Amino acid sequence: MSLTVTRRIECADEVLALTLARPDGGPLPVWRPGAHVELLLGDGMLRHYSLCGDPADRLSWRIAVLRVPDSRGGSAYVHDKLHAGVPVRVRGPRDNFAFRPAGRCLFVAGGIGITPLLPMVAAAEAAGVEWRLLYGGRNLASMAFLDELAVYGDAVRVVPQDRFGLPDLDGYLGAPDEGTLVYCCGPEPMLTAVEDRCRAWPAGVLQVERFQAAELPSSAAESAFDVVLARSDITLRVPPGRSVLEVARAAGVPVLSSCAEGICGTCETEVLEGEPDHRDSVLSPEERESGETMMICVSRARGARLVLDL
Repeated sequence: MSLTVTRRIECADEVLALTLARPDGGPLPVWRPGAHVELLLGDGMLRHYSLCGDPADRLSWRIAVLRVPDSRGGSAYVHDKLHAGVPVRVRGPRDNFAFRPAGRCLFVAGGIGITPLLPMVAAAEAAGVEWRLLYGGRNLASMAFLDELAVYGDAVRVVPQDRFGLPDLDGYLGAPDEGTLVYCCGPEPMLTAVEDRCRAWPAGVLQVERFQAAELPSSAAESAFDVVLARSDITLRVPPGRSVLEVARAAGVPVLSSCAEGICGTCETEVLEGEPDHRDSVLSPEERESGETMMICVSRARGARLVLDL
């Protein structure tokens, strides 16, 4: 759909908040806390940004974008080109980081990772759920939406690194508790640290959203395998170094994709037979164990053959 930038404000150093709306003022699709949208930018760039406004507001969407100097160009395009009144193509929303209320919720944000957690915090507060937020950043000037979070008082712990060092994750998370859900979004070192500390917690307690793909172990194999595309009635060979997505597209099979890094969920495909070798950063451990779907942009086969619903 085509939306228009209706508002643009700098909400922290190098962080730009954009409000998007339909040109005719009509309602936008429903979304839930944790959802993101895809912006189709210049030169074929497609970038994902979390919705960080109010899900009850059907007339506008808000995103926030950090300018990243060494990025692939998406953040620079948003900062330099998307001024008020400029149209932008948007797809979504997509919901790979869904908020599920629990008896208790612990939120952990690092830098721009605060964006998907803002509406989650508001939803937890509205539902009367016991919750806390740990929000880390380089310094106060770099941390967006501090004014909006201030209304929650002591439930929010703000930890600028230049004043307090790295957040005390052990003290914040405490002992494993099956009645608690942990939601985390931020840079990879923070996500890895939280994952390490939550390994002793019950399965399904930790929910994370990544901005970049997690590193694969050095032992990850790249063996060739056959993939049967059931609806297309063709069998293709997937060699080492090429993905199912690449091979399917080369054979003329239309497949939706976006990030090609296993972090957005756009290419999720149903597995009819065979065991996937999951290499994405979207599926939960339970979803991986079920083997019902896979992200064909990065995941491979554990055996010699997969049958997919393509």
